[in-house]
Formats: sequence, structure tokens, C-alpha cells
Amino acid sequence: MDDLINQPQTESLAASNQPAGRPTAGRKVYVETYGCQMNEADTEIVLSLMNREGYQPTNSIETADVVFLNTCSVRDNAEQRIHGRLNHIAFHKKKKPEMVVGVLGCMAERLRRKLIHEGSIVDVVVGPDEYRALPELVNEAQFGTKGLAVKLSRVETYDDVTPLRTEGISAWLSVMRGCDKFCTFCVVPFTRGRERSRSMESIVQEVEGLAKHGFRELTLLGQNVNSYRWEGRDFADLLAAVADVDPLMRIRYTTSHPQDMSDKLIETMASRKNICNYIHLPVQSGSNRVLQLMNRTYTIEHYLERIASIHALIPNVSMSTDIIAGFPTETDDDHRQTIELIKQVRYDGAYMFKYSPRENTKAWAMGDSVPEEVKSARLAEIIDVQRTIAEENNQRHVGTIEEVLVDGESKKDASEWKGRTDTNKVVIFRHGDEQVGEYVNVKIHRGTAATLFGSIVDAEGRPKEFPIELAVVG
Repeated sequence: MDDLINQPQTESLAASNQPAGRPTAGRKVYVETYGCQMNEADTEIVLSLMNREGYQPTNSIETADVVFLNTCSVRDNAEQRIHGRLNHIAFHKKKKPEMVVGVLGCMAERLRRKLIHEGSIVDVVVGPDEYRALPELVNEAQFGTKGLAVKLSRVETYDDVTPLRTEGISAWLSVMRGCDKFCTFCVVPFTRGRERSRSMESIVQEVEGLAKHGFRELTLLGQNVNSYRWEGRDFADLLAAVADVDPLMRIRYTTSHPQDMSDKLIETMASRKNICNYIHLPVQSGSNRVLQLMNRTYTIEHYLERIASIHALIPNVSMSTDIIAGFPTETDDDHRQTIELIKQVRYDGAYMFKYSPRENTKAWAMGDSVPEEVKSARLAEIIDVQRTIAEENNQRHVGTIEEVLVDGESKKDASEWKGRTDTNKVVIFRHGDEQVGEYVNVKIHRGTAATLFGSIVDAEGRPKEFPIELAVVG
């Protein structure tokens, strides 16, 4: 870990005596984001830093002067997608040689010089704690100097950078960076560094700005968000302070660690109406033996006790989790315990994956002992069981009236709205004169494993009357 932290901050891989950079006013930057919500939040920081130098965001790679891929290293297939995407971008760079191409984020930190070798189309490689170096490195890259900046920081939180949020009613807000848990399968401590929290004052101030600009939903982000600490205050204190800014703004957070899911945090959630009744609480495995190998620092008994405490104070809570199938040495019995845990907790949703070996982690040294076909079979069973439970859970909402935040048109049918409940359920309903960002009451008529369907009703539960369209026959 110290080897990573003590690297030189910025390396130029060619002579740095370059003329002053080209004018940036009117130049455009295009960013593709891969991975978790933290990467989405980082992209907004990158756009803000580039915007300070005159770059404008664009949604078209063809019009871009600078192209960034903001990457993830959690699983191998995420990295393979980036390699494939770089091959595609090479086509655009061939047509526009002056285009600067950069790889940012966790993959940049992990692979470094492998991405920026001679002959590579990649001009800039920048890790998650070095985004402030981007404008300078891009400037040098315009004159042929490749740049590498991947130092991990114990203090960088981008506390003073207001993210550039270009659209929508929902915002991501990073409250801390890094992780100290060192799960044996996870590269995050090596790609994002150790835990450090933003000041509570800066977070509350940013939330006040979001409320002023009409944002209606906010997700507080951290690799392990409920280990937040700042001057004697913990995440429960922060959550209460953020929720009190605007009672009409829904507050969510992710991701939690079972070890840090305190009674105080659960009580705080129950005490504020605008803190969403939704908790993502990764379990990873239902086997204590496997959890110990993963260095998850809790037992299944502790996890289930936390679940019981949550349900006792927040009866209508929605729960989701992460599950890894085929961790090294996982047996059929270990897998069966995971299936039984899923059936006992009855999650509303889950992120389910096959184990992916990652270099520099302790699990890498354990060997990838579970055959690929066994991993696939176990994952398929986990998915099947979870999908059945999720659909059964959603059927219980049929006939109920849910408060839904309208967040846009349905992707499948422009005549329908899409929104979410505070329990993170996606709801589809008929398009009326509602506005994005408005709260509406929707009576649920049916549900699938992933989606609820309904129609708008008034405060008394009466169906909304839609205007009748009359056709004029000439």
C-alpha cells in the first residue's frame, strides 16, 4: 500500500518543455462512465475541473476534443469492456489525430503504464485522487507528451469542487473516499486509497445549493458510507443534517457495511420522513466460513440481527444486497447457505456476480478454485431465487397507493412516465400533465420482479381524469 501512496505525483513520459497550451474556450470534452455511482460522481468532478479551463461537456464523441473513459476495476469484465472501447475510439482518433484520449479512475490507478505504452492511443492516465492534474496533462498531451498521474492521497476529497451536474432532478454527492475494510476480494483500497471524509459543513452547503436549484433526490456516496467521521460526528449525524435542509428532497445513501450499520443510524432513518426507506446492505455470502475468508468482519448471525433491528424500526423498508458466487474454496454447502439466507431475508433486489480474481488482493493468492461452470450454475440459481422473491414482494404492492417521484418518460413508451417510490421501486404510469420532479400518488395495478405499474390517483385515491381527445372529421 505504501508503494502506491509514495509514487511521484505527476509523471510526464516525454520532455515537458512545451509551448503554452492551445486556447480551450469552446473546446469540448466527452466522458464515458463505467462502474459504480462513485464513478458517476467523479465524472461530475472531472467535468467541473475541465469546465474551469474553458471546456464544455458534449454527448458526442465526434465533436469532442478530449475523450475520457472513467473506469472501474472491481471485476475483470469491466476492464475488458474498456479495452474494447479503446479499440473503437482509435477509429475516431485516426480521423482526428489531435484528439486527446484519457483513461481515468480505478483502472487507470491499477494498470498505469500498461495503458500508456508507446503506440497506445491513450495520452493521459489519471487515478481517482489526481483529477486536478487533468487540465495540465491534457494541455501537454496536445503537444505529444503523454501523462501519468496516479498517486493515492490520504487527504484529497475534492471538497472545494462543485460537481458539474448537467441535467436531471437526482444528484450523487460523495461524502467520503477510499476504504479501510480490505475485503480480500476487493481492489478498492488499492485503487482509491484509505478512508477520508469531507467536512460536514461543505456537504450541507452543497446540499443547500442542490435544493435551491430544484433537485428532488440526493444519494450520499461512499465506498463504505456509514463509516463517515468528521470532528466527532458520524454518518447518522450527517444524514440528519442533510435531511433537515429540505423536507421535500428525498435522501438516499450507498454503500453500507453491516459492521457499521448502527442503531443510531437506523433510528435516524426512522426519524425523518424524507430519508428513504431503502437500505443496500451487502452480505456477499451466507456462509460464515466464506465471510471469514473474505475478511468481512461480521457473522451471518450479526447480519441477521441488524436486519431484524431495521425491520423493527422501519417496517416497510426495502432491502437490497450484493452477492458473490464461487469465491475461492466455496463448497456446495456454502452456496446452499447463501440460498437459504436470500430466502430468509427476502431482498427486494440484489447485485449478483461470479467471483472475479483481482491482482493485489489477498484472494488472488487463494487461487480461483471453483470451476467456471460451477460458478455459472450457482449464480444462475441465486438469480432465479432472487427474481422469484422480488416478484412476490412486488405483488404485495398491488392495490396500494404509492407516492412516486416523476423522473422522466418511460424508455419503452413516451406516453408513460417513469418514477420511483421512496423504497426504490420503479413505477410506470400513464403520461399526464405532471412535471419531472413532481410527487404524485399512483395506485399499483400489477408488478413484475423489477417494475410496478399503476395509474395516478388524487389524495382520496380517486382515479385521475384525463382529457378526452376529440377527432375532427373534415
